Amino acid sequence: MVKKLLIAVNKTLSHEDFGKLLLRLAVGGLMLFHGLHKLFDGIDGIRGMVIAHGLPGFVAYGVLIGEVLVPCLIILGILTRPAALVLSFTMLVAWLMVGINNTWMLDKTGAWAIENIAYFFIGGLAIAFMGAGRYSLARDPAWR
Repeated sequence: MVKKLLIAVNKTLSHEDFGKLLLRLAVGGLMLFHGLHKLFDGIDGIRGMVIAHGLPGFVAYGVLIGEVLVPCLIILGILTRPAALVLSFTMLVAWLMVGINNTWMLDKTGAWAIENIAYFFIGGLAIAFMGAGRYSLARDPAWR
């Protein structure tokens, strides 16, 4: 009886393409909030961090690619795998710039201090490995 129930539940929930869409919406949608904040309020803080690390200030504009353009592509399912890799790279840079000293720390609520960075990094990798799935604006699989 339990086995039949498990088989029925597994069959009912076996919609991999819908799962991929939900993952794309969660990872891309939540990252987009970070990017829109920087787009509307400016990237001066990011520019300061980039310059403090010895890089040219224009590198800060890469955050708009990684946190605005890339999430939009992921949400829409266009160039999903390369966009997801760029998102993961963006999170690697974020970790190196602001999170590396917090890697083994907890925040004031007991959460891992870099869990947002880890979530987006791993979510980006998961999307890169799985692809967009069927629910994508790109009809040609090469563009998914």
